[in-house]
Amino acid sequence: MRIHFIISRLKGGGAERVLTLLATAFAKKTEYDISIITLNDCEDFYPIPDSIERISMDYGRITNHTVKSIVNLSSFYSKKANRPDLIISFITLTNFITIIVAKLFGIKIIVEEHNSYLRAMQSRKQLTEFTRKHLYKRADLLTVLTSFDVSYYEQYNVNVMVMPNPCSFLPLTSQITAREKTILAVGNLDRYNHKGFDNLIEFIAPILKSNPEWTLKIAGTGDQGLTLLTKLVEQYHITDQVVFTGFVSNISELMQTSSIFILSSRFEGLPMVLLEAMSQGMASIAYNCKTGPSDIITNNVNGLLIEDQNVEEMQTHLQRLIDNPSLRQSLAEEAIKSLETYHIDTIIEKYEHEFKKLQIKG
Repeated sequence: MRIHFIISRLKGGGAERVLTLLATAFAKKTEYDISIITLNDCEDFYPIPDSIERISMDYGRITNHTVKSIVNLSSFYSKKANRPDLIISFITLTNFITIIVAKLFGIKIIVEEHNSYLRAMQSRKQLTEFTRKHLYKRADLLTVLTSFDVSYYEQYNVNVMVMPNPCSFLPLTSQITAREKTILAVGNLDRYNHKGFDNLIEFIAPILKSNPEWTLKIAGTGDQGLTLLTKLVEQYHITDQVVFTGFVSNISELMQTSSIFILSSRFEGLPMVLLEAMSQGMASIAYNCKTGPSDIITNNVNGLLIEDQNVEEMQTHLQRLIDNPSLRQSLAEEAIKSLETYHIDTIIEKYEHEFKKLQIKG
């Protein structure tokens, strides 16, 4: 079976990482011929094995990205030898383009959303709304990350199902006991509002002052966000206890040496970073924002769920984690046990089940 994975570019982001993981996993199986197509050029952030064909559609003199991508992809698929059995497309604008082209050439297409529809409703971008309300029903299947989104798309007659992100790290087989007194947060600093990093610094300040042996580390890049967040750290006088690590290539090692993972996001899809932290034996605490954390965490079993943006509750239970090493260990052990659903092999099996339902064959 020939599968083309299509995305705008392979920059460093969650959807891009998922695409790379899935493409690599399928390419390891002899029954698949895998290609990755990007509509825009940039340096690939994630490594791609040699067994995967890498194709760029970023050429020509057309200045409008959407029009150029439709023209170039259509030209490419006008040659029958280039057409795959299936397109798997990522992110809304790319999905707009690929659905049009796939239907033009009779190619089966699965489109993927990696954010809750609520986030798009906040931005009110017309093309996004049009794609979700009118074009997604033309795709053979839409995958979403959480059950929260299913009913929204069903009202527009979309064939939709939940397909979780795979965890990119293998779960620890034995718990690490010698961990630093570090609270870890991870994300793009320029998306500080989305990730809630501005609120994180404000509510964690009194906790750090009361626990001077503990440190907050925020891993991620973004010059604009770094400037704003650094000013907040200085404003709350916790400079000595907050570390901005910048880009971390070995994030799994950082997770293995840190004690508590905190997710302060105002909204999420299905946060891969939370899955990764749990797989590396971290005790996790997260705001129960509209989508994501509650699909992963069972409260007081494999992590702590805090009422969405309830600062006092977050402070209380973060202090509870700091004070209680046995609770941290218990949550971490259960976290590792709970991740079978997100194993890459489990996810691939779910895709293959859908291929059969959609009668997609090589």
